Amino acid sequence: MESEYIKSIAELRFDTIIFPLYLGLVNMVESVCDLWETLKTDMIMVLVQIAYAAVNVLYKLAINDGMSMRVATAYRLIFASAFTVPVALFFDRKKRPKITWRVLLLALVCGLCGASLFLNLYAEGLALMSATFMMATINLVPGITFVMALSFGLEKLNWGLAEGRAKVIGTIVGISGAMMIAFFKGIEINIWSSQMNLMHPHKDQNGHVALHHGFRHKLLGVSCAIASCCIYSLWFIVQAKMIAEYPSPHSSAALMTTMGAIQATVFALCVEKDWNQWKLGYNIRLLTVAYAGIVTSGIVSVVIAWCIKKRGPIFASAFNPLQLLLVAIAAYLMLDEKLYLGSALGAVLIVCGLYAVLWGKAQDLRKKSQLMPLENTQELENVEVVVTSTPVDHNKSVQSIQSQTPANENAVTINHCYLSKT
Repeated sequence: MESEYIKSIAELRFDTIIFPLYLGLVNMVESVCDLWETLKTDMIMVLVQIAYAAVNVLYKLAINDGMSMRVATAYRLIFASAFTVPVALFFDRKKRPKITWRVLLLALVCGLCGASLFLNLYAEGLALMSATFMMATINLVPGITFVMALSFGLEKLNWGLAEGRAKVIGTIVGISGAMMIAFFKGIEINIWSSQMNLMHPHKDQNGHVALHHGFRHKLLGVSCAIASCCIYSLWFIVQAKMIAEYPSPHSSAALMTTMGAIQATVFALCVEKDWNQWKLGYNIRLLTVAYAGIVTSGIVSVVIAWCIKKRGPIFASAFNPLQLLLVAIAAYLMLDEKLYLGSALGAVLIVCGLYAVLWGKAQDLRKKSQLMPLENTQELENVEVVVTSTPVDHNKSVQSIQSQTPANENAVTINHCYLSKT
């Protein structure tokens, strides 16, 4: 009797305590897994923006240390090529398309627009302007890409549609915001009283005095920033042709970084006469070029491609303003950059312009995706379908559907399609 009583108590505890607790734990784990699947790409894109913000801070520190930006760009692309080539050899070892002379030519142009020339212009602008300004101008790329695609006949204006007006107005608003950041200060905004200044008074190898430039240097910095955005926008157009010609993201990235590394190295060797600039010790210079090459130009590029595959290009671009916010905060706290009312208002205009362009592009993509199935049905417009009904046993009839089509190559024949009719 006693053993049966103990057994009943144990079963009662299992039914009332242990089993419900187990079910609750399983449900909690499933909920966490579902939440992770939902937020996975969002969290990864946040980490991507943090990685990009960090490279801007490192670049400013390397500039302040006197490093030549031409040499830094060459080393960055060398590190990027050393990372992307093995990745491409591993992932595309069984499905790598054939490399033709046209592919090599496209890779050469991609390496110029998306790597060597773009990074040299961006680094020169970063040496002359603030990190916040340079990060703000990068958000102009979608708008400038739209203008260039419009000029090349790859986009239609569609001013009569809301999305067309949104892209045009967003581009104008974004450029206006960039000009406001560059040439209008306003009152200084003090967010925190304590700052950690990692910069020290130093004249870099290009003759720029850190943080203090005249109007001429500012104008040159703005020109470099806008030019880098235009070159990068051109890269998007060329890259689309590259992917169509050579549909292998890993291998195309390896080709681009390799071509860019060759171009940047040749340019740096021709321009930089001080051989001491090529020496890398265990200092901020090595950290900057290794991080920029391996992390931002290597790992982050692969991660962004994965996020675009999962959620689309509009989703990935929507996180760019977060990078601007992170750079502004980091530059204010660590690089002794002042935050002014003009910078804040200009950044708001750029972000608003960016989202207007992205909204217009999203509407275009949505309409194209809706029209795509209709295009596939044009072959059936000349098909004449004759439906005949014949009686069969068991009080049923059979519909015999036969198609009579014109004698042309687009004819579609449907043979012996039977539907049971009660």
